[in-house]
Amino acid sequence: MTDSPSTQSVLTAVSAAAHRFDRPVRITEEIGADRTSAALTAAPSADPAEFFAHEALIELGGQPAVEVCLFTHEDARVTVDGVAFDVPKASVAAFLAAVWSGLAHVRTRAFPPATTLVVAVPGEPSYREPVPLPTLTPWLARITR
Repeated sequence: MTDSPSTQSVLTAVSAAAHRFDRPVRITEEIGADRTSAALTAAPSADPAEFFAHEALIELGGQPAVEVCLFTHEDARVTVDGVAFDVPKASVAAFLAAVWSGLAHVRTRAFPPATTLVVAVPGEPSYREPVPLPTLTPWLARITR
């Protein structure tokens, strides 16, 4: 058994967070090794529920554009307006709440030139990823410091 929460528990937490922030949610789930990239490697004595891979894609409406990819045995990939973050599954809902609460900002530096999206999740270290250039989306431009 893993310390990472199940895909289903993350789906429930993300849906609840989206509801709190009045964001529409679209979920596409893939269950079973024939439908996902995960391989079945459970031992015969393992829990039968662990035999099935469960992955999901969550698309969240509103601004900024957000997409969450949940993989069976990995952290989640959260993409915010084109900037991709690897986020532990247990932190995905808090990460999204931080973005929607205004705890995200773009930091720019003149030398050496850099543009970084920073998401400050309360109680955790800030998540930082470079912003792909040449242009910022309107949302990213609005939160630039």
